[in-house]
Amino acid sequence: MQEDEPAFRFSTDELPERDRLPIWREAFGRRIVKLGMEPVGDGPLRIEGHIQALPNLAIASFSSTPARVTRTRALASDSSDDLVLVISNGGVMFHQGNKEVELGTGEALLWSNAVPGGCLHNVPIDRLLTLAIPRIALTQTLANPDSALMQRIPRDNEAVRLLAGYVKILQGEIGAMSPELKAASSAHVQDLMVLALGANRDAAHLARGRGVRVARLQALKADILANLTRRDLSIDRLAARHGISPRYIRALFDGDQTTFTDFVLNQRLARAHRCLQDIRFAGYMISTIAFEAGFGDLSYFNLAFRRRYGVTPSDIRAKAIPGKG
Repeated sequence: MQEDEPAFRFSTDELPERDRLPIWREAFGRRIVKLGMEPVGDGPLRIEGHIQALPNLAIASFSSTPARVTRTRALASDSSDDLVLVISNGGVMFHQGNKEVELGTGEALLWSNAVPGGCLHNVPIDRLLTLAIPRIALTQTLANPDSALMQRIPRDNEAVRLLAGYVKILQGEIGAMSPELKAASSAHVQDLMVLALGANRDAAHLARGRGVRVARLQALKADILANLTRRDLSIDRLAARHGISPRYIRALFDGDQTTFTDFVLNQRLARAHRCLQDIRFAGYMISTIAFEAGFGDLSYFNLAFRRRYGVTPSDIRAKAIPGKG
């Protein structure tokens, strides 16, 4: 898949059940991912795949009923020397060369597209994540490239956890990214990959100052948005959940040219602004909307709202929903 190609989605649910396996094998397995597949058990085959491209990086996630997946010598001879980091979301047994590795939820390993191999999962898998990049991009940055292949990476590996969270955010945003942002995001993903696999000293220094900081900040922002309506949301609680210091969080937001306090305030104001324009909230008092956005002081909410938008909450509501000002 090339960088300038659109995202590719595939679901066997769109195919007649009796034709699923042959169509998947030809249209998707052989042409797209260069893999063969056999269902395990008596149930019908069900597969969903989503592939997106960034510069020097392909991001894919797959869900499947129990299956045996193989990359034969013929399929492995397609000239691709990509290395693929697999992050599992369930029990999957991988084999390549003379090695077998079983991955549990959150565990990862590095796979080579240039070598025959495969995997087996006797239970359904959901959102198995793969990150494929050209071999040279990793071998120039790893302390010991050959020893990294087919080695289980535990789920408590910090770089893998940050990587999985960062990629999840990226998958929803790639379509709207500029070429420059796509290139930067690809570099951040590769930073986290090499740290997870064992970066050499120079690469590790670069990755910690670039990819790790970006991924941590994205994880913090996602946490804030998930807890935005809690009035006990604080930098100390956030730091405790992520196992880092409040000082480090302040530094991350400072590098993003904002502060923790300003980010929280702006997100709460934006949430209230959206609600005031939404007909579904027309029956809510403005004070209720403010409190449910996380504000504990109505006077402060009104003052901050006017500073941010130049008008009062009532003005926004009256314009969007006549008769409700």
